[in-house]
Amino acid sequence: MSFASSLVVSSNVELSPSSFGFLDSVRDGPQIPDSFRFSSRNRVPNLINKKQKWGNHSHYTELKYPILHESGYGSVIVASMVANPAGEIAVSAEQKVYNVVMKQAALVKRQLRTAGELDVKPDIVLPGTLSLLNEAYDRCGEVCAEYAKTFYLGTMLMTPERQKAIWAIYVWCRRTDELVDGPNASHITPTALDRWEARLEELFQGRPFDMLDAALADTVTKFPVDIQPFKDMIEGMRMDLRKSRYKNFDELYLYCYYVAGTVGLMSVPVMGIAPESQASTESVYNAALALGIANQLTNILRDVGEDARRGRIYLPQDELAQAGLSDEDIFAGRVTDKWRNFMKNQIKRARMFFDEAEKGVLELNKASRWPVWASLLLYRQILDEIEANDYDNFTKRAYVSKAKKILALPMAYGRALLGPS
Repeated sequence: MSFASSLVVSSNVELSPSSFGFLDSVRDGPQIPDSFRFSSRNRVPNLINKKQKWGNHSHYTELKYPILHESGYGSVIVASMVANPAGEIAVSAEQKVYNVVMKQAALVKRQLRTAGELDVKPDIVLPGTLSLLNEAYDRCGEVCAEYAKTFYLGTMLMTPERQKAIWAIYVWCRRTDELVDGPNASHITPTALDRWEARLEELFQGRPFDMLDAALADTVTKFPVDIQPFKDMIEGMRMDLRKSRYKNFDELYLYCYYVAGTVGLMSVPVMGIAPESQASTESVYNAALALGIANQLTNILRDVGEDARRGRIYLPQDELAQAGLSDEDIFAGRVTDKWRNFMKNQIKRARMFFDEAEKGVLELNKASRWPVWASLLLYRQILDEIEANDYDNFTKRAYVSKAKKILALPMAYGRALLGPS
């Protein structure tokens, strides 16, 4: 179960990859119908050199995530390097993620130093491309409006440039997620994902394959968006093809980063940081990452029964064992006191990530805060609904009612008016 769109509150409508016209292109090679092709594949100017060299980071991570102790959860700093039994040095999941955060933050700070403030680059439009790009962005907006109604509404406060860019990122994430989690997922192979990654690299070089790719290709020329979070999301899809168990939270954390935390790193350069913010760029990215992790953990806890019916368990195996639970208990769908206690701890950890995420939302550009607050508040309420269902996430699906969603929107708007302290 992947969840690419971590900043998005989606409807219950399932999106078929065939509606985008791209499934065959990644499964069988570039055989997409002409009606879906972007006719000017070489006309999106590449204003940013994406082949930047990056040295190894020596920064020690101050990111924290909670692990289970016998007395409950405590927040600990995971060592950046660990030695395996063979004596080889292995990088922890947290350090892998932190390196990507630092890289993206450095890219944004370089833009700030050269441009004075984070803003879009002026359009360089070649003849014949403007109408095609406008059509591409309009289509992205239609997809976002259809499948992520609440989030789409929140983007209405953004500037047109930021709005279109967020739509383009959303659509790419949705398409990627649908490869392994949609109705045609059985047709997807590792080779298909390799083709999808090759398309991504072409896209970042200004050579989009189809209209929807063209919107993102244009976006990455205007904002300091790095390709790594996009590639990492595809890696998360690969994990879904080969992995159905996670032995500890370190493994699960990396998966959550791949399929959801990446969205925050993609989005912050577009949403922008408030000019009056005194927070470090790194801390804002850490908070965006935390929101993605929180949303994905919530998704996992909501969908335990659904995933079990597909033979998947997205829960730390060592923590299940510590709670006296096994895979058989989950497949049987037994709500016992052991299960309730286990779920209480899992929910507590997810809420800790939401709390961390809140710190960063305040630092975002004022026009960008509303959709992020809406996502945070609504997804956090799913945890409340799991509790209200007496932790039965085997046969009952926790969801936020339409009335509660409507009530959350003005609350999110009110919080969006509050900026950095």
